[in-house]
Amino acid sequence: MDHDIISGSSSGVESPQFPSEISALNRLSETLESILLDPTNSFSDAKIVVSGGREIAVHRCILSGRSPFFKEKFNGNHVRLEMKEFCGDYEIGLESVISVLKYLYSGRIIKGLPKDVCVCVDEECCHEACRPAVDFMAEVVYAYHVFQIPDMVAFWQRRLLYILDKASADDILVILSVANTCGNSCEELYSKCIDILVKSNVDFVTLDRALPEQIVKQIIDLRFELGLDKPGSSSFPDKHIKRVHRALDSDDVELVTMLLREGHTSLDGSCALHYAVAYADAKTTTELLDLALADVNHRNSRGFTVLHVAAMRKEPSIIVSLLTKGARPADRTPDGRKALQVSKRLTRAVDYYKSTEEGKDCNKGRLCIEILEQAERRNPLLGEASASLAMAGDDLRVKLLYLENRVSLARLLFPMEAKVAMEIAQVDGTSEFTLESVYSRNLANAQKTVDLNDAPFLIKEEHLVRLRALSKTVELGKRFFPRCSEVLNKIVDAEGHQWIDTPEERELKKQKYLEAQETLNKAFNEDKEEFEKSYTISSSSSSTSGIVNPHTSTFTFQK
Repeated sequence: MDHDIISGSSSGVESPQFPSEISALNRLSETLESILLDPTNSFSDAKIVVSGGREIAVHRCILSGRSPFFKEKFNGNHVRLEMKEFCGDYEIGLESVISVLKYLYSGRIIKGLPKDVCVCVDEECCHEACRPAVDFMAEVVYAYHVFQIPDMVAFWQRRLLYILDKASADDILVILSVANTCGNSCEELYSKCIDILVKSNVDFVTLDRALPEQIVKQIIDLRFELGLDKPGSSSFPDKHIKRVHRALDSDDVELVTMLLREGHTSLDGSCALHYAVAYADAKTTTELLDLALADVNHRNSRGFTVLHVAAMRKEPSIIVSLLTKGARPADRTPDGRKALQVSKRLTRAVDYYKSTEEGKDCNKGRLCIEILEQAERRNPLLGEASASLAMAGDDLRVKLLYLENRVSLARLLFPMEAKVAMEIAQVDGTSEFTLESVYSRNLANAQKTVDLNDAPFLIKEEHLVRLRALSKTVELGKRFFPRCSEVLNKIVDAEGHQWIDTPEERELKKQKYLEAQETLNKAFNEDKEEFEKSYTISSSSSSTSGIVNPHTSTFTFQK
């Protein structure tokens, strides 16, 4: 169906139509679109697989008649198309593909952007050119390019041209990358993006990491011609800085240290921490921070602190690492944004506000925002867990059991938050503590019927290392995830330090753990009231029970 009939001619030629004809065409359009959106879609005969393995049921006859791409791909017995096979490293989201398919089925051009996926979390944003809107439009342009619908590529190119002067320079990089891929069909968009980036403060490293080499050269050459930059300026890394960056690309912090000893540059001078936070592995960033040779609040040539760059990357563990090392959440970018606002502008509202099921990973964007919000509210010193840890008693064995169970429970109820805290505390490098494992070594010649509660306990260095790691995990949790910690306090600390008790007490504990669902529901509802003011969210909770392990005298939690 020609989209000109439904939505008006893109070429400006109008066809005379009677109201009855227009009404009939609109009904037909609605009917065809409903076929695509039918949840059962029992008449579909093909599938399109998008990022994340999600499938869309489609009809080959409709798509083949609307697109040369589908006519070729569905020729023969092909009934399953993987988008990644045609899009390379560029991911087209589910919502963008569905938007394109709606047009192919109905011939209707959507007037506005779908609010559920094109709105960021920042309430002060007009949402015309925030990152979710830019990502959606760029993906739609690329999808129409892949599906060989040139008139719609031109239509969405005009939409992107309209918002270019409102988009941030970093978002322009995304648009330029897509325009370059689309070739001649997006020539005007490509040219306008180049002009903007030439006059922007985007540094060479950022350009080099985001764009093909020939485009970077074009931008740099134009800057030279216009006198906006020159070789040897701070925008260009010298050979020593490049060596440091290459070492970080290889996750070789030891080599970075050796290069620093040569004295040609420093971590701040090379903006090595900025580079690591933006591009290196999170573990590499932590190791670089542990050198204590960089100013975590140092600004690069664009005026961004390391925390601003971390917010752009949306990696929770890196953000927490920086905050624990003294990064200031109140520092602003040259255009007046704090790290929290940077993170909000990058996060889709639909991802932030949607209900998170218990036991599943929380969205990274939401977690970054919550961490930065907590950091802005207060900036407490580590050691907040001291009161709770004191409840565990003075005996090292009891403290370890307390911490093991608390962290295990956190991993089940709040997996993403626990992962962040455990990675920074380096828990994975320590040995898990159980009474069974300890006494199997200490009492090699003892009878199997020995009472573990009365057996002697020998303190070893591995126990102290584990204790420190678990303690730091709990401290980080209390600092950056207070609501999660409050739930754990009610479930775990309510029992005090009596982890080793009678069978009757254990049965009572089991009953109390079965009541934990009510506590969890209350905590999640409080989160929604605070963070989801303008949205209606439904949340489901699965029951959690605690069972005593008679061999280890510890609780294991089952979903």
